[in-house]
Amino acid sequence: MVAIRDAFPGFSVDDIAAAREFYGSKLGLAVADEAMGGLRLTLPSGQPVFVYPKPDHEPAGFTILNFVVADIEQAVDELNAAGVETKIYTEGWAYGTDERGIAHGSEENPGPNIAWFRDPSGNVLSVIEM
Repeated sequence: MVAIRDAFPGFSVDDIAAAREFYGSKLGLAVADEAMGGLRLTLPSGQPVFVYPKPDHEPAGFTILNFVVADIEQAVDELNAAGVETKIYTEGWAYGTDERGIAHGSEENPGPNIAWFRDPSGNVLSVIEM
């Protein structure tokens, strides 16, 4: 069996400078330069995430990072104030987001309060109230 010491997630972007600005300035994460032109994001838990440049990048068709927040309304207000659009799905979408892009948990829609948004490379992220 392989003796795995640790693991870390990673994802690609098409513009490292835009990713550095977005994750550092708009989301407030610690961002450091990595080898091969990549970045290391440090999540609030201390978990590192490797972000690497990929010229033929295609945005992930799924949520790559979920950011846990105490208050979804406040988080969406702060993201919107920073110029981040949280209404990325249409009204007809299965989770029934409101005018601000928040899907509220309910009996009909069991699940947490969550809002999705995209990074500058089109990858889907979320803020999730837990």
